[in-house]
Amino acid sequence: MIPSHPCDLITPESSCGGALRQRGIMSAKKPKSAVSKVKDKKNDPPSPKESSVGTGHPDYIFPLVLTSATQELFGCRADEDVTGDDPYRLLKKEDVIQDMKTRAAVSDFSPIKQAVLDYPEDEILLVFDRDFTYGQSFYLVLTVEAKENLLKPPVEVEGEEDEGEEFSEIVQKTPEPQPWVSLGSEREIEEESFMDSRPRLHYKISRVRRKFGAPVRFSTCSAADLRDNCIEYSSYQDKSYSIRRMEKQCGVQAIPNTTNSSTQTMWKYPRNMCTQYEPRELSEEEKENILQSEELRNFLKSVTGRFELAIQQNVITDVFVDDWWALGEEDAMFGGKAETHLKEYQSFTDLHYSKEKTISYISWYPAISGVIAVSVTERLSFEERIDRSTNLLLNPALILFWSFSDPINPQLLLECPDDVFCFEFCPSDPNVIVGGCMNGQVVLWDISGHVERLQGTRAGVGGKNISSNINTLSFESKQEKDTPVVRYCAVSGIDSGHRAPITDIQWLPDSFEVSRTGMPLENKSQISVQIVTCAPDGCVMFWDLRTPRVVAQALTDRKQKTEEKVLENPHGVPNTFKHLDLTWKPLIRVTLPKIDSSGEYSPLKFSLRESTTNITADMFLSGAERAEVPEYSQLRVPSAKHQRQLEHISTKFYVGTEDGELVYTDWRLEKDNDSGRLFSPKPTHCFRVHDSLVNTVLRSPFFKDIILTVGGWNFAIWKEGVTNKPILLSPCSPRKCTAGFWSLTRPAVFFIGKEDGNLEVWDLLEKTHEPLQTQNITTVHITCIKPWVISSKQQLLAVSDHLGTLHILEVPWTLRHSSANEKSSVSSYFEKEVERLEYFEKRQEMQEKEMREMKAEQQRRKMEAGAVSVKQVEELDAEAVKEYEEYLALEKLILKNMGLLSESEDTPDH
Repeated sequence: MIPSHPCDLITPESSCGGALRQRGIMSAKKPKSAVSKVKDKKNDPPSPKESSVGTGHPDYIFPLVLTSATQELFGCRADEDVTGDDPYRLLKKEDVIQDMKTRAAVSDFSPIKQAVLDYPEDEILLVFDRDFTYGQSFYLVLTVEAKENLLKPPVEVEGEEDEGEEFSEIVQKTPEPQPWVSLGSEREIEEESFMDSRPRLHYKISRVRRKFGAPVRFSTCSAADLRDNCIEYSSYQDKSYSIRRMEKQCGVQAIPNTTNSSTQTMWKYPRNMCTQYEPRELSEEEKENILQSEELRNFLKSVTGRFELAIQQNVITDVFVDDWWALGEEDAMFGGKAETHLKEYQSFTDLHYSKEKTISYISWYPAISGVIAVSVTERLSFEERIDRSTNLLLNPALILFWSFSDPINPQLLLECPDDVFCFEFCPSDPNVIVGGCMNGQVVLWDISGHVERLQGTRAGVGGKNISSNINTLSFESKQEKDTPVVRYCAVSGIDSGHRAPITDIQWLPDSFEVSRTGMPLENKSQISVQIVTCAPDGCVMFWDLRTPRVVAQALTDRKQKTEEKVLENPHGVPNTFKHLDLTWKPLIRVTLPKIDSSGEYSPLKFSLRESTTNITADMFLSGAERAEVPEYSQLRVPSAKHQRQLEHISTKFYVGTEDGELVYTDWRLEKDNDSGRLFSPKPTHCFRVHDSLVNTVLRSPFFKDIILTVGGWNFAIWKEGVTNKPILLSPCSPRKCTAGFWSLTRPAVFFIGKEDGNLEVWDLLEKTHEPLQTQNITTVHITCIKPWVISSKQQLLAVSDHLGTLHILEVPWTLRHSSANEKSSVSSYFEKEVERLEYFEKRQEMQEKEMREMKAEQQRRKMEAGAVSVKQVEELDAEAVKEYEEYLALEKLILKNMGLLSESEDTPDH
């Protein structure tokens, strides 16, 4: 009997003996420390495999599947942040809870939400399971004890070595052969061996003697033809016997034929070689012969005319201009591959003044390059402001002046009576600043006494400080201690100002001023003396900085004021606007009544046609070269009778409201014929294209009739005079648009700030359906954007965020350099859009006219066909009643045949 497998020949005793002998060898190699670990094993926490019951993993862990987005969010990317050697990462509990709140059921931590919420500590241990021990690539440790055991495994103490000495140390020995002791395994071998079950059979084959050695002749024949001589034994299947095929194990090892070859290159010793050339010069005699030769004279005569022509052409046209560079300039502007990435130039934040605050407004200081001012406000709701009103009074609001020379400490602080939402520098005198507060007051500052400090700490935009008397060792503490705080010069009265926070403020240009009726008048002083403010209380107010006209004033009063001048200025505040402090009232109050209903619009931003918002450094410097600006206290409001009215000044302006509306109105007041009072006319147009409050209403610095509005989830570009809809309306974006601003050097470029901290750059000559590029600036929403032109070679973009950080970005060459025909191209684009709107408007009118004609034709046809007569109606009603009675009779018959209707029910009631 053949065994089915060669391994069947191994007896249990032999296998057990081999296993025991192998185990003895392994036990002899076990070190001493392993013995002590066996003793203390019962004190250790159960291993994961020992404690898993039914679930396939221990109770104190939970396997997780983390997507690539979750791994990147929590900094645990597989084989990058966490590896097999360093598999542990501590996750903040609050970050995990925030992820579950943000992504809800999509979060990878949602299956263990309750376990995370019940976890006692602030940090949870995440382990990278590279070998997929528990079925997933990560698992989360759910108990503090297990986290400590994994992060801090138990260390062997010296006392353990003493306890280990009690156990006998096993010494490794060479195994010695032992005599064979039979345990009965030979019986199994005999049973599996081949044994004869019967005597063997013997067969004898013989042949006649005479046929021995006889010749044999073989031939082919058929068994059917020679039945007597040949007997064919065909094979057949005998069901009595079944032979099993013996399994055979066979192994083949295939190896490639390898050939080893090598070569040796001869390396020669390097040599240093040199060659000396000597210029070949003509002798004096040879030079004289060449100059006097006839060939040279003929050559000069032949080329003199062409040479003179070339010189004249060089005077007319510059032959040394780089045509390839000029061609590359155009390619870079329109679809080229030039760099468009905004590089962060510098950032400003203060741990004391900007902590837990947001930047509400930005304004570049026009007189000094590299100085910028920001206003910071508290990040509090209305209820929180009421609860913390005492702390807000003790910590006044501030406007911070930052300089590129010191990005850590502010150079100047302006004290405000309340949080300032907007402020602007005076175009005539940059040392005069006006701001709008949250309580509705208008504030004025004069920083003329601190200009030298700003100039002394100014650094060139290249980053080189010109101040040399600063002690660098104690700069931080000294700068923080010596930062001056400038108190405001004047503030308007609360009763006469706005009843809501002032959200926008602008200076009127020095070319005109406004009378009490809103009429533009000639400004003879050529100084900006009036400002415009708006607030959500439904009013737009005009303010005048000059002293009101008085009829007479007693001489005693003048002397009394001069004597009290020292006592009335205890804080060292300049007397520039002393005549306005607490008595300042608006010159005009323009209301915005709604067109189609009662009530008023709530303005947030406005845009005047004659505005100073887009003033640049070059414009200011050219204006600063004029005569010195006199003090505002010496100026008086002139009589309107002696001033010439300016008809070319437009009094129409746009206003953006908190309901997403864009209102087009006039600030000139009209007179009531009955009562004689002045009132504001109703706006001429009101557009609703934004889903939320309008945060930007800004005119293009190149086209006065082009306005950019930003609000809600989109932005729009309007053209003054087109009263049906915007010429460009962006699609709704996934994130809200929080700010916007035009480029000061390129007519087709503007910037849009988003709620998620991205900054979009739009180029109307490249794309109008999507931004040219999107760049992430911060992690929170952007609050304000302000560009500034340093020079023709450098332009900066200031971007502020909700966390109180000011980012200064450097605008690349392609986004600041305008091509020669860019303005005309943008202008033609706007004209085509206006033509498109006019075409659609005419088409809509034609469709409405066709619809009216179609309805009139249908009505005429009905009148011709005539209405249905009353008799026909009665016949139809009678036929319908008859059909209904037949239906009821049929229903009773069917119910009666089915036995569902009794005789009493069948009889009608009388």
